[in-house]
Amino acid sequence: MTIGGPSDSSPSKNRRRDAARVKAKQLRVSQKKKDRRNKVFLQGGIGIAAIAIVVLVSVIIVNSIKPAGPGPKNMASDGALIGEGMITVLTPALQPDANPRPSEPDPTGAVANIRIYVDYLCPLCGDFEDANTEQIAQWVDSGAATVEIHPVAILTSKSAGTKYSLRAANAAACVANYSPDDFFDFSSALFVDQPEETSPGRSNNEIKAVVKDAGVSTALSSINSCIDDGTYESWVKAATDRALDGPIPNSSMKSIIGTPTILVNGKPYTGSLDDPKEFASFVQQALGETYSTSTPTPTPTPGG
Repeated sequence: MTIGGPSDSSPSKNRRRDAARVKAKQLRVSQKKKDRRNKVFLQGGIGIAAIAIVVLVSVIIVNSIKPAGPGPKNMASDGALIGEGMITVLTPALQPDANPRPSEPDPTGAVANIRIYVDYLCPLCGDFEDANTEQIAQWVDSGAATVEIHPVAILTSKSAGTKYSLRAANAAACVANYSPDDFFDFSSALFVDQPEETSPGRSNNEIKAVVKDAGVSTALSSINSCIDDGTYESWVKAATDRALDGPIPNSSMKSIIGTPTILVNGKPYTGSLDDPKEFASFVQQALGETYSTSTPTPTPTPGG
């Protein structure tokens, strides 16, 4: 008889099968527990990742959409008004959602009111600035004219993603707020070696260098922080929308349609941007027309 034949081996096989089933069951139970743990960890990880994404998006939104704050001081009309002696007229800050207060033109008509809407990336604005800034400064300094400069940001999307127009206009507002009598010189300096449209424009550090090079010495630290923080960017956007939506105060213009938009005593200038003689002639003409309408016609004395 062969040892370990079929009849003798059956109980052993059964025990082995039972042991295998028990082992398999234990493995299945263990695997299920492991799967549950992994699922919990996975869900937890997804939850943490989702929270992190929400937090990141919230931070981006908060940083990119700043609540509207007050505008800069000395630009209550949405522009800086410079008068005799190159002194900027002081005005309180425009509060959020408040309407700008238009500057009052000279009631006698004897002083030319020049108003310019500029985008610091606009090449045509640069052409006008190069040709006319010197004579405008002479007229204003002598009291023959005032100039009101309105920075707008129409070309914000035309600087390779850096929003140069918006940042430059914000910088102008910073100077107007902290060192108003330097506004004209700084605004003019932004057109020196003007960046080309579609280029990245100047960095904030380069804009701050222009501030210093323009001779600004008052409150430099505050101006630099204002530039870096984009303090008045919301105001610039609102002022730009107001100029594009209109109406334009003290003028028959419904709105500006581009930059530069130049008005003299409310009359739009449509002549050559790089011909200072033509612009000077227009100023004289507008001044004469305003003076003639603002001066009462003498009443003839009845004959004796």
